[in-house]
Amino acid sequence: MIEISSLTFDYPGHRALDGVTLTVPTGSVTALVGPNGAGKTTLMRCIAGLETPLEGRIAVAGMDVIEQPREVHRIMGYLSDFFGLYQELSVARCLEYAAAAQGLPEADIPAAIERTAQRLDLDDRLRQPAGSLSRGLRQRVAIGQAIIHQPRVLLLDEPASGLDPEARSGLAALFRQLQADGMTLLVSSHILAELDEYSTHMLALRDGRILENRELKPAHLTETQRTLHLDLAHADARLPQWLQGYAQVALQRADAAHAEFDFEGDLPAQAALLKALVHEGFAVSSLGEYRENLQQSYLRSVAAHLEKQQ
Repeated sequence: MIEISSLTFDYPGHRALDGVTLTVPTGSVTALVGPNGAGKTTLMRCIAGLETPLEGRIAVAGMDVIEQPREVHRIMGYLSDFFGLYQELSVARCLEYAAAAQGLPEADIPAAIERTAQRLDLDDRLRQPAGSLSRGLRQRVAIGQAIIHQPRVLLLDEPASGLDPEARSGLAALFRQLQADGMTLLVSSHILAELDEYSTHMLALRDGRILENRELKPAHLTETQRTLHLDLAHADARLPQWLQGYAQVALQRADAAHAEFDFEGDLPAQAALLKALVHEGFAVSSLGEYRENLQQSYLRSVAAHLEKQQ
């Protein structure tokens, strides 16, 4: 859905993006992560056609953002970190204004407002002034303005900033629903645990360069394939070799006390593996499914990057 090649962007005295090349798959929810100053917001603004890069190419659904910005805007929604609402307008009027600004025909706007309000659970708030709403509800109105025209791509910069846990949970459910409806999302946030709830891919930036851009591994690869993590109460040097010889195990990493591996088999087969380990004299303290969360994945990418620089 998004293709970027050799993207470079400079602020006076500072290179914010340095030769960035990446793709964002259609229908994905990509977590855009990195420290302050990594270039996340600049990247989003370039994709949205709000900044002009020094060099490089950005294409959204095959359209060049620099050469065809208006065409791209018709299929894109964008929510900036510091979004604005007209405080005195009702929620319905805010959505109506956004729909008209996106070029929806006047006859289609009432249906678009109703559809968007239902999707965001704002049906009973349409007559309320936007300025009277809670932070979480104002955030939903802002997202409503970004999706009123049913875009194919949605860019969200720190969408959960300032929200309480309940509002964040509701936002995560909304993003999962938008993805299920076929939308492609690129979401920037410092709250990695929140991103972990709904992201399918991770794009990590640091100093304007890509650390990693990859699909996040699902908890279950198939109904009979899972990633398992094994811990021993007492280290045993035989463990890596023993696991390598077990037919249903594809070892990823192991030492004398811990192992992580893909396992081909159902739950009874997993129970048989545990029985075999105990029978061989391994002091198993835990054996269960393992999924690396987003924070662990990001920190591993940073560690690998820093190791290369040494």
